[in-house]
Amino acid sequence: MVISGIDRALQQGHSELGISSQLIMCFLRHLSEEAAIATLEAALPFKDKIIGVGLDSSEQGHPPEKFARVFKMAQQEGFLTVAHAGEEGPAQNIVDSIEMLGISRIDHGVRCVESDALMRELIESQMPLTVCPLSNIKLKVFDKMEDHNIVELLRKGLAVTINSDDPAYFGGYMTDNFLAVSDAHKMSHREIAQFTLNAINASFIDEALKEEYKNKVEEYLRTAV
Repeated sequence: MVISGIDRALQQGHSELGISSQLIMCFLRHLSEEAAIATLEAALPFKDKIIGVGLDSSEQGHPPEKFARVFKMAQQEGFLTVAHAGEEGPAQNIVDSIEMLGISRIDHGVRCVESDALMRELIESQMPLTVCPLSNIKLKVFDKMEDHNIVELLRKGLAVTINSDDPAYFGGYMTDNFLAVSDAHKMSHREIAQFTLNAINASFIDEALKEEYKNKVEEYLRTAV
């Protein structure tokens, strides 16, 4: 009932506002592997409404390997996989999430700078990092936005994106996050737009729609003052 109701709301948002969206169901780290497996099994009847599974909640004491089995099960069922890693936890959590969970996208990931080898891998693979600047400040990952490394990561060539995390909880929707980053870090129009181009490439929409959206960004850049 809950999934069906959420799906109806998403469809309404698309028809009335032109906003497309997809659902990623997350396992909670502080719960057991058995709880994650039970959640996955309960979600199977709604596979047509859920595009992927993720892993969130506190990294501390809950390493990626705890969920390796359920992620493999999810992949066998056709779900895409993502995971929170390298926010409050070390860079090794990102490495382990890639190697043990087989993820296609990293949520947060700002502590990747702790490992030169990981940085090189992320630049080469262009695996996306869905960074949440205002959330990071609220959770004291960084003391202030001027200290945030998101622009540094962008300039080093990582596929970083700007995201809102849980705006109802942390405050700050997408525009607020973009403004917070741009107010704290001097950037060109191209650099600001690159965050959006990275986000389009990182999304799970089809390639034709990606090209349509990227063309709109490029058109903005051609006309921006």
